[in-house]
Amino acid sequence: MLNALEVVTTVVVGVMVGVEFSVAFVINPILNALPGDNGLRGRTHGAQMLGAVMPFWYIGSLALVEVWAIAGWHHHGTGLVVTAGALLILSVIMSILLLVPINNRVKTWTVDGLPEDWKEQMNRWDRFHYVRVAVLITAFALLAAALV
Repeated sequence: MLNALEVVTTVVVGVMVGVEFSVAFVINPILNALPGDNGLRGRTHGAQMLGAVMPFWYIGSLALVEVWAIAGWHHHGTGLVVTAGALLILSVIMSILLLVPINNRVKTWTVDGLPEDWKEQMNRWDRFHYVRVAVLITAFALLAAALV
């Protein structure tokens, strides 16, 4: 049973990392390169869609890691799992304090009602997101290492 939990947790976190990596290094660069306001429209839609889904994915991933840490407390690799959990907590804190406030503004923007500093806000979100992706990749790597 513990083995199944370990694999499911690693896959769930890994897919989440893949989505966040894709946003940072594939989707947003594509949207930024689109002409006119098309990229902004895409980012606004992404802020709405992913903003609705990702809180459940982050909290669910963290819950799975916590269950793994508790269930496998006396097993090999528990320190790696606990550290991965701490990094996931850090990513949630970063999200709430740094990224969500910007995301909440972005999802309300229209082409006719953009703030003057909208590009700076997008760039700030991107920079924070790069750091969050690095934290998530590290957490995922620790979970993968705990499996072996």
